Amino acid sequence: MKTHLVIIGPGRLGRTAQLLLDQRGHSATLIGRGNTIPAARITWITVPDREIAEVAKAIPSGGIVLHASGAHSTTILRPHASAGSLHPLMSFPGPEKGIPSGTIPAAIEGDPDAQSAAQDLAEQLGFTPFIVQGDRAAYHAAAVMAGNFATTLLLEAGRVLSSCGIDEVEARRLLAPLALTSLHNTIEAGSGALTGPIVRGDEEVIASHEKSLHRIDPSLAELYQAMTTATRKIKK
Repeated sequence: MKTHLVIIGPGRLGRTAQLLLDQRGHSATLIGRGNTIPAARITWITVPDREIAEVAKAIPSGGIVLHASGAHSTTILRPHASAGSLHPLMSFPGPEKGIPSGTIPAAIEGDPDAQSAAQDLAEQLGFTPFIVQGDRAAYHAAAVMAGNFATTLLLEAGRVLSSCGIDEVEARRLLAPLALTSLHNTIEAGSGALTGPIVRGDEEVIASHEKSLHRIDPSLAELYQAMTTATRKIKK
């Protein structure tokens, strides 16, 4: 007898998904990668990308199989006849540390019945599903740029501010309101949210920044120069 939903992979996403479903009155069976996989109407693979293909081979045929990878198409799930994907566009720290609040977009795609199942599952989880078409690598690159590069920039900015005698953790806290406000403004205003010496064309200030950063760490000056070049292109 088939169960309704099996989630394979008790990592941060898998554990969070089971908790969210339970809170909303939906049941799911969460299993580890080494366990026997039961037949299910829907099986959602939430293991690391490198393990998806092997896990897919061990899933009984006849049901809908989804993966949670942002980088892979449904090809990695073949020969399952009904294959799709459900990739939350969000970082999950694990239910022990917290569950992201607010809107959680979720990219879905796949065969018609699999895409429909992915949409239903996303809505049961409280996510906002949207369909992704085209180059999967481009989609995932966008997610990495938004999800990781902002973190990298805040960490490096905190490192620079700490050179002024401020604790690094406190430096990140002090810079966060500026960073978050800039991101919120960018959602609606696009490049119009840009401020500062690059927009004003204040080359002396920019040069002084680069000189100071080079004294702290040449790699910081290189990062600043790369971001300055990218920002100049945007403001045009």
